[in-house]
Amino acid sequence: MSFTQLDPTIPVFVIGKGDGFALGVIDYGQEHNLIWVTAINETGEIWCAPNPKVRMTSNWTMGRPKSAAAAAAGKLTEAS
Repeated sequence: MSFTQLDPTIPVFVIGKGDGFALGVIDYGQEHNLIWVTAINETGEIWCAPNPKVRMTSNWTMGRPKSAAAAAAGKLTEAS
């Protein structure tokens, strides 16, 4: 098992929770999803989200559009 603190944090969208920032990543090894330690903007809650539930936010400069999951949730995920 390993824990990696992210510095700087990464803006993400967590399906079912909303926009937030990834603070760290937990890796339990093969045959397990990465676990993203995330702070949710709207509620201030800290959640450990499995990799399939985490999406990058859109980034106009990099040409990355809003994820389909974020668009379906009606969230604006443009990084400020």
